[in-house]
Amino acid sequence: MFIRCTKKMLDHLKVKPDSVTEQTEVSSSFSWHANVVRINRRQSVVLMHDKSQYVIILYGVRAKEFSRMNSLIEKAIRIVWREEGIKESVIDAYLARAGEVQFTKTKNRSLIARLNQACRSILFFEDELNGEQLIQPELSLRISRLLVGVEKGDYAEPNEMLYDDLKQLSGEEIFSVRAVELNVRLMLEEKNVWRRLIVPLDRTFPQLHNILQTAIGWRDYHLHEFFVFDDHGTDDALSNNHPGLMADDTKAIVNLVDNEEAFDYPDEIPRKLETGIKLTDYLPEAKQLAYVYDLGDDWRHWIEVTDVIENYASNHPVCLDGEGDAPPEDVGGEGGYLEFLEIIDDPNHPEHDDMKQWARSQLYTSFNLKKVNHILKTR
Repeated sequence: MFIRCTKKMLDHLKVKPDSVTEQTEVSSSFSWHANVVRINRRQSVVLMHDKSQYVIILYGVRAKEFSRMNSLIEKAIRIVWREEGIKESVIDAYLARAGEVQFTKTKNRSLIARLNQACRSILFFEDELNGEQLIQPELSLRISRLLVGVEKGDYAEPNEMLYDDLKQLSGEEIFSVRAVELNVRLMLEEKNVWRRLIVPLDRTFPQLHNILQTAIGWRDYHLHEFFVFDDHGTDDALSNNHPGLMADDTKAIVNLVDNEEAFDYPDEIPRKLETGIKLTDYLPEAKQLAYVYDLGDDWRHWIEVTDVIENYASNHPVCLDGEGDAPPEDVGGEGGYLEFLEIIDDPNHPEHDDMKQWARSQLYTSFNLKKVNHILKTR
């Protein structure tokens, strides 16, 4: 495997250009470009796959780690592609065919320009870097889903180009992940809003939040939380309106929250910060979840695990079906939503035009299965 390094990268590796192994003919499938950039005052290495422009990020690389960069690169590829859901056998075969890591000088100005663009893109998402990790799988996946220029002025997604390349190299389907089918229902008394989803189990709860936002049609303006239920009832006293209590008195076993401030408000249900918690920590053993979005308007969603798929041949969630539109953000709960619908459906209402304009400002749209699935490919 050839890593074509910028001068800055070679300087950090302490490799002299005249002593670097050179090879004029090498498959772009097994060739990467590499650069060193400073992010948040930390030295970071950005790798870009030559054929697909797929990006892998190493953050906070110390001097001693440059001395073992060859093994770190192989490890980073394995960790990031495993996060993609790519089969271990496909990763093994790629690394075996790529061979020993060799550092060379850059040759292709076009690829250098694209590498520099990738480095600039990372700066827009630097707040998503995990300071506790050297290899950054989540941000690598994020950056590798941004459209990039390809031949003849067209645009494509690096992750999709990588999948095609690996499939051609391996001659087989490259994904096999465990997934669950979920029925998600927005708990409204007078309207029917639901979605049926397939979600890979390797996702985290923050990622499930993003999936639900896309599938339902929310805009992620507000806080959220999850309640996970097992099948045991409880005699503990909770308010009848508590989102962690089912109608049959089954109490949630944990409340997963998205911010530290939630711990300032005591509750009978144990709380955890959702960051880093995988769906597999609770699912599919737990079959029921409650998802609460916007703690003011209090939009409650009931989620049921209806099936477990052992060999899901994809690496992204899919919306299989659905019905109904999400209320506009900040509409004022179900009562405000019903009033909104009454006004918006009556052209003669004195507030009709103002309400339509407000709805546009809230990006209120109808459920579109094709559009939802297009966005879910990035989730």
